[in-house]
Amino acid sequence: MMEQPLMGRDLARGCCSCSTLKTWLPILSWLPRYKLKWLQMDVLAGLTVGLTTVPQALAYAEVAGLPVQYGLYSAFMGGFIYTLLGTSKDVTLGPTAIMSLLCFSVVGGQPCRAVLLSLLCGLIQAVMALLRLGFLLDFISFPVIKGFTCAAAITIGFGQVKNLLGLEGIPHEFFLQVYYTFYKIPEARIGDVVLGLLCLALLVMLMFMKTSLGSGNAPAYSRVARKLVWAVATMRNALVVVAASFVAFSWDAYGHHVFTITGKTSQGLPPFRPPPTSDTTANGTVVTFGEIVEDFGGGLAVIPFMGLLESIAIAKAFASQNDYRIDANQELLAIGVTNILGSFVSAYPVTGSFGRTAVNSQTGVCTPAGGIVTSVIVLLSLAFLMPAFYYIPKASLAAVIICAVAPMVDYQVVAKMWRIRKLDLLPFFVTFLISFWEVQYGIMGGVAVSGVLLLYNTARPQIKVSDHGVLLIELGSGLSFPATEYLSHIIHSQALQVSPPQSVVLDCHHVSIIDYTVISELRDLLRQFKLREVGLVFSRLQPSVLEVLQAADLQDFRYTDSVEAALLLTESGNRLSD
Repeated sequence: MMEQPLMGRDLARGCCSCSTLKTWLPILSWLPRYKLKWLQMDVLAGLTVGLTTVPQALAYAEVAGLPVQYGLYSAFMGGFIYTLLGTSKDVTLGPTAIMSLLCFSVVGGQPCRAVLLSLLCGLIQAVMALLRLGFLLDFISFPVIKGFTCAAAITIGFGQVKNLLGLEGIPHEFFLQVYYTFYKIPEARIGDVVLGLLCLALLVMLMFMKTSLGSGNAPAYSRVARKLVWAVATMRNALVVVAASFVAFSWDAYGHHVFTITGKTSQGLPPFRPPPTSDTTANGTVVTFGEIVEDFGGGLAVIPFMGLLESIAIAKAFASQNDYRIDANQELLAIGVTNILGSFVSAYPVTGSFGRTAVNSQTGVCTPAGGIVTSVIVLLSLAFLMPAFYYIPKASLAAVIICAVAPMVDYQVVAKMWRIRKLDLLPFFVTFLISFWEVQYGIMGGVAVSGVLLLYNTARPQIKVSDHGVLLIELGSGLSFPATEYLSHIIHSQALQVSPPQSVVLDCHHVSIIDYTVISELRDLLRQFKLREVGLVFSRLQPSVLEVLQAADLQDFRYTDSVEAALLLTESGNRLSD
C-alpha cells in the first residue's frame, strides 16, 4: 500500500529535476524536437550572420584599440555557449561598438588587460544571474541609455575619421581627437580618402536598397531579384571589405602603397589558456592583479551592467516581435559564461549585437543553433584567412564602423522627451555630455541623476488637499519613510497650525506598503490631533496596510471603507466601533 505514494513522490521529484535542468540548459527544451527544416534555416542564417560578423569583428577590434585578430577571438565563443544556455532564437553574442568603446576606455588598448576584463565581467554577470539580480538593470532609465548610446555613437564614429583620412598621431581623448583631426586634415592621404568615401557611399546605397525592399514604394523586382538584392545588401560589410582589400592588394602588387592597411596579424586559432592575472610594463615593472583591478575602477561595474542591458533589451525586443518569451536571468548566465570562457581564448567583453541579431531574425533562424554555424565561420577565418587580412584597408573598416553606429544617434528622442516629460532631459544630457569626457562616468552620472529624481518623487509624492468642511488629503502614490516628513508638514501647516484646527480624512487607497518610520509618524500625528481635540480618520485602507496598522496598536486609530463615511464620521465626531 505504501508503494504508490512513494512512486508518486519519486515521479514528482524526477519531473521537478527535469524541469530545473531544462531551466538551466534551455537547449534540452528544443533539441528533442529539432527538424530538418530548422537545420536548413539555421545553417542559412548562420552563414549570413557569419559573413557579417567577420568584417564587423575586425572593425570593432580597432574601436577597442586592440589588434584586429582580437575581434575574431571574441566573436566565436558566444555562438557555442548561447546555443546551450540562451533562451532567444535570434540573439547573437559577440563584439559590439559600444562594448568595444567601453573596453578601450578602461584598458586603453592593452590586450592582456582586455582579456582579464572579460573574465571579471563574466564572473560578475554569472553571479548576478545565480543570485537573480537582474532587476538591478531596471534602475538604468531609458534617458540614460539613450544619452549614452548617442554619445557613444558620435565618439566611435568620429574616432574613425582619422582612419578614413589616413591620419596618424591622433590622440584618443575625444576633444583632443576633434582638434587634431581638423588640424591635420592637410596631411590626409588621398588614397585613403577616396577609398573610404567610396566604401561609405557603397554601404549607404546597399543599406537603402535593403530598406526599400520592405517599404510600400519598393521597385518592382522579380522574386529572384529581390532575394539577390537582399542577400547582397545583407552581406554588404563583407563585400565592401573584400573589394577594398582586392583594390589595396592590386596597388600594392605594382609597388604603389597608397592605402593604410591593417598589416601583419597573428595567424591561427588562439591558444586555450587562463587569462593573465598580472601585467608587465615596457620597462619591465610587474603590475599585480590588485593593481590592475584598481586601474579598472568604475569600469568594472559599468561594463557588466551595460553588456547585460544591451543584450537583454535586444532579446526582449525580438522575443516580442517573434512571439516568444525569454528568461532574463538565464540570459545573464549565458552572457556571463560566454565572457568567462571567452577570456580563455583571448576575447574581450562581448554582448548581444542588435545589427547581427536583426540579420539573424530576418534570415529566418529557427533555434540558437544558428550561432554554431556563425562561430565555425569565424574559426575558419582565423585558421585560414588571416594572411588575407593583411591587405584590408583601415579606411574600409572605418566605413563599416561609421555605417554601423550612425543609426544609434537618435536625435528625435529629445523632442519626444520634451513633449512627454521635460525632466527626463536632465539625466539624458548629463549622460550625453559627460560621456564625451569619460564614458563610464557619463553612465554613472546619468544613473545618479535618475536616482535623485526617483528618490525625490518618493520623498515628495503627489498629495491632493481639498476642503469638505474637514480636510480630505488624498495620497496620489505610495507612502514610504522618505515621504513621512513631507506628509507631516502638509498636515501640520494646513490642519493643525491653523485656527481653529481642522479634522482630516486621509485617503490611503494608493498606499500598498507601510514601514516602521511611517507608523511612528502616524502615532505622533494621532497624538497631536487628540491634543487639539480634532480627528484624524483613515479611509480605503488596503488589507495588508490595515493589518499592519492594527498590529501597531495605535491609540485613537479610526478607519472607514469609504471617503464619504470618513467625512461623515469626522463631521459628527463619532467614533467607529469595532
